[in-house]
Amino acid sequence: MAKAKYVLAVDQGTTGTHVSILDDKLRVVGDAYREFTQHFPKPSWVEHDLEEIWASVETCIRAALKDAGLTGKDLSAVGITNQRETTGLWLREGGKPLAPAIVWQDRRTSERCAQLREKGEEPRVRETTGLVLDPYFSGTKLAWMLEHVKGARKRAEKGDACFGTVDTWLVYKMTGGQSHVTDVTNASRTLLMDVRKLAWDDSMRELLGVPAACLPEIRGSVDAYGTTKGMRSLPDGIPLTGMAGDQQAALFGQACFSPGEAKCTYGTGAFLLMNTGDVPVKSRSGLLTTVAWKIGDKTTYALEGSSFIAGAAVQWLRDGLKVIKKSGDVEPLAASVKESGDVVFVPALAGLGAPHWRPEARGLFGGIDRSTTAAHLARAALEGVAMQIHDLAETMRRDSGREIPSFKVDGGASANNLMMQFQADMLGTEVVRPQNLQTTSLGAAFLAGLGAGVWTSTDAIRKAWKVGKVFKPKMKAEARERHLTKWRRAVERA
Repeated sequence: MAKAKYVLAVDQGTTGTHVSILDDKLRVVGDAYREFTQHFPKPSWVEHDLEEIWASVETCIRAALKDAGLTGKDLSAVGITNQRETTGLWLREGGKPLAPAIVWQDRRTSERCAQLREKGEEPRVRETTGLVLDPYFSGTKLAWMLEHVKGARKRAEKGDACFGTVDTWLVYKMTGGQSHVTDVTNASRTLLMDVRKLAWDDSMRELLGVPAACLPEIRGSVDAYGTTKGMRSLPDGIPLTGMAGDQQAALFGQACFSPGEAKCTYGTGAFLLMNTGDVPVKSRSGLLTTVAWKIGDKTTYALEGSSFIAGAAVQWLRDGLKVIKKSGDVEPLAASVKESGDVVFVPALAGLGAPHWRPEARGLFGGIDRSTTAAHLARAALEGVAMQIHDLAETMRRDSGREIPSFKVDGGASANNLMMQFQADMLGTEVVRPQNLQTTSLGAAFLAGLGAGVWTSTDAIRKAWKVGKVFKPKMKAEARERHLTKWRRAVERA
């Protein structure tokens, strides 16, 4: 009997790190998760400690191996998926971070983006990168670091400092500083890569004042990025062979391999992606054109809409407002009232993403009166997350010219049945939740397994993907329209 092969997937997210170990039948045999600290030094600023992120990865790898009853020597490959636009800068020699990482939610470069828009630069940026001028993306964050961190620009120009998103940081650390690379999916989120040529663009670098010497090498999503070296949790020599940003990995993990197939991941934020095939589709309505993955010589593109706040709204109810004690309490609390009534919540706690792109927008509770309870706030919060996704889905239908016959969902917040039913009601289409909600990790593992020869084609993931629950629309048309009207009015005021 052939010995089982195992792939380790690191899913480094915004609020925590998740490590899974899958066997060659795509069964999860080991699992671990750790939260880490969120830093908010000023209003609209969000930072992470790169060293703390790395420590969480090492801890989770050890815990996942213990959970699986395996050692590092049993692994065939490692795959990485990550929070995408979070921006780091560290010394090439020794790897010491020059500053805290600026998280994708951070809005400190809003003014810089506005200045570039006023100069008429956005059409050129959009044509080259597929993105819009928004502080969400890495480019202006890096430009801010080069301007404000002492000595950073000089070091970057000399090549002594390395820029990277979290994938680049993890590969650097896992390989003992030997590899400074990124993959096309993460590079496509920087405002610095030509989305068609899949290469750093000199005109975008010059626009933002970014030296070429600090940029990582761009690779495919299945590639030989290096091998482990000097880690506490893994032996030397294990190949790193798969990598993609978290949302692209989830699209892959949801088996959305054909043009028109779409998924929405409900994590800290919520992200809707549709496979558009081998041609980048330009949005007319503020959606993003992004690389879904590149395997060999074949590049697959996607349209994407981003909602910055999803599960983070529940965390805010828990940690900020103290409405609930733990995240799991939100659904029963929300279900204790039949409806949210006049209460509406716009989750613009980090501005509004597509299709609105209003970084200055702020969160809003409306329709509150003396009868409003914590349950109404909880229900309105869940509904507000779903309403943002409704707007994205409608925009994507128009821009792509395709209907979404069923809506695949994943991520931790998709376990909330009340919110998923409301989502189906608002979309007017079935919402399909798989048995395995951790499709981001599944996508990373499968990319790595393809790179290491554990699997030879995408057929295996199609066979492994199984429906968990289907939510069918139930709401009457007049009730749906009332919710939509209430939502649109609130968004105008946010």
